[in-house]
Amino acid sequence: MAVVSGGTTLIDNGALDAGVPSGSLILLSTQTASASASIDFTSGIDSTYDSYVFKFINIHPSVDDVNFTFNMSTDGGSNYNVTKTTTYFATIHNENDVSASLFYSTGNDLAQSSNYQNIGGGTGTDNDQNCSGYLQIFNPSSNTFIKHFLTKMNSIQAGDVSINVFTAGYGNTSNPVNAISFKCVYGNIDDGIIKMYGVS
Repeated sequence: MAVVSGGTTLIDNGALDAGVPSGSLILLSTQTASASASIDFTSGIDSTYDSYVFKFINIHPSVDDVNFTFNMSTDGGSNYNVTKTTTYFATIHNENDVSASLFYSTGNDLAQSSNYQNIGGGTGTDNDQNCSGYLQIFNPSSNTFIKHFLTKMNSIQAGDVSINVFTAGYGNTSNPVNAISFKCVYGNIDDGIIKMYGVS
């Protein structure tokens, strides 16, 4: 039996001691885009789980160099207008190895705004270009606390540039968030899959 930091023990087969908390992703819903103006999750976000994860798989826009965005709702999806304060930074590198950088983007963050939040950077429309990643929201059903979220997305931009976008922030509401919407700033989501998981 091995001992790791803090006195936690590992049993002989390498698994964690039963006293160590761990979580599993429980698939709750899958939606597939097909020239969709938006993809909205209006059910299943409740107090059953302390956090929810959305996975984005090969999101392909109809308009070139367009941002992928999200917003939250406290009224079941009648309005997506939760006030948010956020941060946004990214790394970029192109295929010809000419340009590589790390930057913070004030034009993509929000300060007490109800606008949709950019989470995917300028995805191209070539047949092989898309964006993929995830968003996690914490305790959306709380009646007390604001709603923290984290995202990580990788997009292939026009010009074959890889941009890895990190966004974080909070919905400044103590009301339960019970619906979430995803869309491109312009045009439709031509193709792609979004899966929603509860974290047990």
